Amino acid sequence: MTAPTDHIDAATPAQSDGALFKGRTLISVDTMGGDEGPAAVVAGCSLSAKINPDIAFILHGDAAQLKPLVERDSHLQGRCDIRHAEGVVSMDDKPSHVVRTGKDTSMWATVESVRSGESAVAVSCGNTGALMAISTIRLRKLPGVNRPAIAVLYPSANKHGFNVMLDVGADIRADAEDLLRFALMGASYARNGMNLRKPRVGLLNVGTEEHKGRSELKEAYDLIRAQESEVGFDFVGFVEGGDISGNKVDVIVTDGFTGNVAIKTGEGTAKLIGIRLREAFKYSILSKLASLLAYTSLRRLSTKIDPRRVNGGVFLGLNGTVVKSHGSADATGVSAAIKLAAQLAQNQFNDRLAARIAAILPVEETPE
Repeated sequence: MTAPTDHIDAATPAQSDGALFKGRTLISVDTMGGDEGPAAVVAGCSLSAKINPDIAFILHGDAAQLKPLVERDSHLQGRCDIRHAEGVVSMDDKPSHVVRTGKDTSMWATVESVRSGESAVAVSCGNTGALMAISTIRLRKLPGVNRPAIAVLYPSANKHGFNVMLDVGADIRADAEDLLRFALMGASYARNGMNLRKPRVGLLNVGTEEHKGRSELKEAYDLIRAQESEVGFDFVGFVEGGDISGNKVDVIVTDGFTGNVAIKTGEGTAKLIGIRLREAFKYSILSKLASLLAYTSLRRLSTKIDPRRVNGGVFLGLNGTVVKSHGSADATGVSAAIKLAAQLAQNQFNDRLAARIAAILPVEETPE
C-alpha cells in the first residue's frame, strides 16, 4: 500500500466567504490568554500582517480593549474582525472546569471558529491544558488517533536549524501504538514545517542499543521500523537526550512527560548560559571590550537560539489545526506562532495528515 504524499509545492490558501477576507488565510486568535495581555497579541498579528499580505485575523476577546489597538495599527486595517468574548481562561483554571463552564471565553470561541470551518487555524497563548481539552472536545480526534500530541521545533545542529519533537505535554502516557502514531504525525509535520522530503525519525530512549528501555519502547521500535518504507521516512532507531539538539535526526518521538521535561530543561539551560555570558563579559574592562568585538557573532547566535523565533507548539491528531504559543510570548513570539500557523494552513497540512493516517493505520472504534 502506498501512502499519499503530505507535501505540496504550491500553497492553496484557505478562503473566507466574506469579501473582506477573500483570498486570504483566515487565522482565529485568542487575544486574552497570554501573560502580556491583548496588546502583545495584537502587536504580533501586526508584525505578521506586515510581512504576509495573504493572511487576515478574527480576534477573540474584550472588544473594548481590542478596538483601539487595531484602529491605530495601519497593518491591520481591513485585515481584522473583532469578536467580543466575555470570559477569559486563566493559567490557573483546570481544564475540566473550563470544559464545563468556558463556552463564553475567548479561547472557546477561537477553537469554535476552526470547528465551523470559518477559520483555517487557531492560535492561543493561553492555558495549555484547557486549550487541548477544548480542542479535543470541539474538533475531535482524527480517525486512527488515540491520543493527540504537541509538536515543537527545537533548535538543533541540523542544516535547517531545528528538529521536530513530540509529544511535549499533551499526555504524560504513551504506549507503543501511540508512539507509532507520533512518528507518523511528526514526520508529516517535518515535511510541511521544514520542507523535508524524507525526514529522519528517532525514538528517545536511555541508550541507542536495541535491548535498552521499557517494553513499550522496544515494541514501538519494531512498529515504527515496520512502517518505515510505507510512510517514507528514515527510522534511525533509538536516540538519546543529546540528539535532541544534534544533527542525527529530524524528528524525536517520546511520551509527553519525558518530552515536556526535556524541552523545559533545554530552555532553562539556554537561559542560564545567557546569564553567565552576560556576567562574564561584564567582569573586566578587557571582557567588556571583547564583548564589543564579538557583538555581531553573539547577536547572530542569539537570533538562532531565540525561543521567541521558534515559538509555537502544534496540536497534532485533531480535526483542525491549533497552534499553542508560549504564555509569556511577546509580539515577536506571537508573530512566529502565527507564521507557523499560516504555513500549515496554506499547505493544507491537517487534511494531508488525516489522509496519511487513514491510509496507514486501521481505525479502531474507541469511545470518546
